Amino acid sequence: MAILKAFKGIRPVAGKVEKVASKPYDVLNEKEAREECAGNPLSFYHVIKPEIDFADDFDHYAPEIYKKGKDNFAKLIQDGVFFQDDKDCLYIYQQTMNGRKQNGIVGGASIEDYFNDIIKKHELTRPDKEEDRKNHVRVSDLNYEPVFFAYPKAPELDVIVNKIISDTPEYNFVADDGIGHTFWVVKDEHLIKQIIEEFAKIKYTYVADGHHRTAAAALVGKERMEANPNHTGNEEYNFFLAVHFPDDQLAIMDYNRVVKDLNGKTTEQFIDALKENFDVEEKGTAIHKPAKLHNFGMYIDGKWYSMTAKAGTYNDQDPIGVLDVTILSERILAPLLNIKDLRTDKRIEFVGGLRGLGELEKRVNSGEMKAAFALYPVTMKQLIDIADTGKIMPPKTTWFEPKLRSGLVLHSLV
Repeated sequence: MAILKAFKGIRPVAGKVEKVASKPYDVLNEKEAREECAGNPLSFYHVIKPEIDFADDFDHYAPEIYKKGKDNFAKLIQDGVFFQDDKDCLYIYQQTMNGRKQNGIVGGASIEDYFNDIIKKHELTRPDKEEDRKNHVRVSDLNYEPVFFAYPKAPELDVIVNKIISDTPEYNFVADDGIGHTFWVVKDEHLIKQIIEEFAKIKYTYVADGHHRTAAAALVGKERMEANPNHTGNEEYNFFLAVHFPDDQLAIMDYNRVVKDLNGKTTEQFIDALKENFDVEEKGTAIHKPAKLHNFGMYIDGKWYSMTAKAGTYNDQDPIGVLDVTILSERILAPLLNIKDLRTDKRIEFVGGLRGLGELEKRVNSGEMKAAFALYPVTMKQLIDIADTGKIMPPKTTWFEPKLRSGLVLHSLV
């Protein structure tokens, strides 16, 4: 059974929330983050990405970085921008994108669930990124940012959530990217009890986005537990900040690839080699967006191609073998382009679907990249199947949109 805990959230006053709320720490690089919050001292980027307040060449992992984030947040508290709820609450966070709404339950997820595999993962984490997020938690005693979880749809929870969102929200704004963010505070003890009891009927939850933040929060909680001789299991460090969405409300966008060269092959040689495992059809200058699983778009030398994987090149009975990212890696990237480690190879880059397939054309037409591959999006069912079998997705497989805004609510470990 999945554990959900109410907590005393730390959050911005309503009049400041639009200035405070930022994209997650890993969506923009340092330069982009500086530009995003230029002239806005309230931006939460000053807390979650405090390197923007240092010189460009300052070590991003220096102790001063984490202290600066803590100090910046302390000033927001001091200036009355943030306050803490006086009783344990749950929160409902609704996002609206292109008319589609998704309603998340914000509460404390359990580190016990993380280590007992009630919280299912589908990606590997990088130790350096994990340590960076752990240091933010250690120094601040806060979960600055929520993680993005999914759970199998639960009609009883939908009924409760729909009742809550029929009331006036605490926050309601549209960010500069056109995405709507609406937020309700659940203080009623009976409603909180109902939600927690219904949530406990859920067998597993799934990390959708935020594997590094999830791992960091759970590991710091474990550190605190092991250092406390009077540990009871009820301390706030046993929980971390998560937004839980029903899986049927979520959409995964395509996550595409661009490559710098053809590994010494001419375009003609490369296309001929592709025909061993794919039915290749030239589409001219019209963008080819894959319309189904195992169909790919390729852009090279000013032309688009449709590529359909031939029978026998994939395994639809295997949760990993069915993925188009697996087919691309096993049939094109590794054998033809000698790109074998997607985490470290500098000859490949990844483009999230939000940027559109026109971005692939742009990267190739500029001469920066030689070829681009457009993929059909992974489904929530595929993600859950992989997580349930304990397998790991290839890197850069899922792109969830919209992203959670940071700074709407924080969770204290003390």
